[in-house]
Amino acid sequence: MKNKSYIWVSLIILIFGILVVPKIVERVKNNDIVKGDRLNTISTHKESNLIKIGPAPKFILTNQNNKQVSNSTYAGKVYVLEFFFSTCPTICPKMNANLKTVQQEFAGNNNFGIASITINPENDTPEVLKKHAEELGFTSENWHFLTGEKEYIYQIANKGFNMYAGENAKANGGFEHSGLFALIDKNGNIRCREDEFGNPILYYDGLEEKGIKALKEDIKLLLEE
Repeated sequence: MKNKSYIWVSLIILIFGILVVPKIVERVKNNDIVKGDRLNTISTHKESNLIKIGPAPKFILTNQNNKQVSNSTYAGKVYVLEFFFSTCPTICPKMNANLKTVQQEFAGNNNFGIASITINPENDTPEVLKKHAEELGFTSENWHFLTGEKEYIYQIANKGFNMYAGENAKANGGFEHSGLFALIDKNGNIRCREDEFGNPILYYDGLEEKGIKALKEDIKLLLEE
């Protein structure tokens, strides 16, 4: 009986090899080994899994060319938003150096932009911001350095984005602000990824390489949506 069982098992294996193995080999040759209805659906789904935090606050400000710029200026674009000031002696130079690498990553892509809003508008007039941008080597038409009324800007930062900005005579430069970047999608929604615990990170670290790497990756995802 055992011998007969072995014969049947061997026969089944032989039939399997004759019928199935050639098909597998052919799929490998055609680079089709992982294709299937479910995988095809996933690979062609364009919307990323980045979390939608909610609509970004609306704003109307003046850029370095003394032209009015609003959130509507970025309609249909993916953009990064920061708060800074031109005389910042601490984190701003590092933040803007990192943003420059982001600009270079997406140079020539008109669907990407950057908004840098000063928290010291009394000093940072359009003329000052234009000179500041030129000194830093920022040339993108879609990168706007923005100024306006101080209280209005603080409302956008603290109540709108909940990204702290304020005056502090004891702080270097006289002002304090977060070193974070907000990422906004083409539809005006704040977007972000999750951390290792499944919580939304909300904003991207503008000072650390890890944060900039994540930002660049997620900009690419949003541009593809």
